[in-house]
Amino acid sequence: MRILSFGAGAIGTYIGGSLAHQGHRVVFLERPENLLLLQTTGLHLTIEGKTLRIKEPGTAGSLEEALQAGPFDFIIFALKSFDTPEVAELMAPYRERLAPVLCLQNGVENEQILAEAIGVDKVIPGTVTSAVRRDSVGQVTLERLRGVGVGAGHPLSAELVKELNAAGLNARLYARPADMKWSKLLTNLSANASSAILGMDPVEIYQHPDLFRLERAQLREALAVMKAMGLQVVNLPGTPVQALAIAVQRLPESLARRVLARGVGGGRGKKKPSLYIDLHGGRRESEVTALNGAVVRAGERLGIPTPVNRVLTETLIALSQQEEPLEIYLRKPEVLLAKLK
Repeated sequence: MRILSFGAGAIGTYIGGSLAHQGHRVVFLERPENLLLLQTTGLHLTIEGKTLRIKEPGTAGSLEEALQAGPFDFIIFALKSFDTPEVAELMAPYRERLAPVLCLQNGVENEQILAEAIGVDKVIPGTVTSAVRRDSVGQVTLERLRGVGVGAGHPLSAELVKELNAAGLNARLYARPADMKWSKLLTNLSANASSAILGMDPVEIYQHPDLFRLERAQLREALAVMKAMGLQVVNLPGTPVQALAIAVQRLPESLARRVLARGVGGGRGKKKPSLYIDLHGGRRESEVTALNGAVVRAGERLGIPTPVNRVLTETLIALSQQEEPLEIYLRKPEVLLAKLK
């Protein structure tokens, strides 16, 4: 197959590089400042202690240049969610020339943004549950293999699952894409925003009784929104999301804390939560708007209160935009908890 990958970030490199290693032709659309390094060093994927190298990956510095290397069978789209509106606007004039987009982003609103720009028939919902660490441009390490979810309903969906599995990516087809995307959102919410705000690891978050209650409350808000939308919690590749939902809703607090500390906190490997990486890496934008913020917006539409998700969203945005110093909350749970009283 001929494949275009928007970017060579952690997921783009992992998925695109794995497919390239299988013999597919993959072109990586990257920022000009990263192109030379990508062209010079190639791709390096460290998987189960072995390094796969793609010496001369296809590259392009603009969408126009990339399309000249086409036509493509599909596009890998795994950018940060806050980049979606701007990139979708750039894609719109090329909608007739673009292949279907496999949207592997976190969040539950990106597919709609892309559909408005290039057409609903060209968007395939997807998700990645494997833990992948980006070491540098074009170099990633697979920390934990879980898999890839692909939404059914598109003529390409089944073929994509077949090719992804041939590349060792453990892909699964989902008949109800919205269930898949919202179930992934539950995992993205878990000990993510609070970890970033407080500068604490997920296991520490769950070991703290009051922070555990905060975590359970934000997940219960999201589950209430899902129920109102008629969505079901589904297990994702290598990720028992249904067990997470049961622990949050039904288990006694002491048992739920142990289950979540082990399952969520220990399941990330050595990788810090995504919102932690962005905030403490100095990024001025945050995907919290696409995660906790999405729960807040859906709750507003449905008339469901989401106060915990709102506080986490607003606090992390203020920190990302440097409206408040990190030191206010750093390892100070009582300061964050006071905002919820």
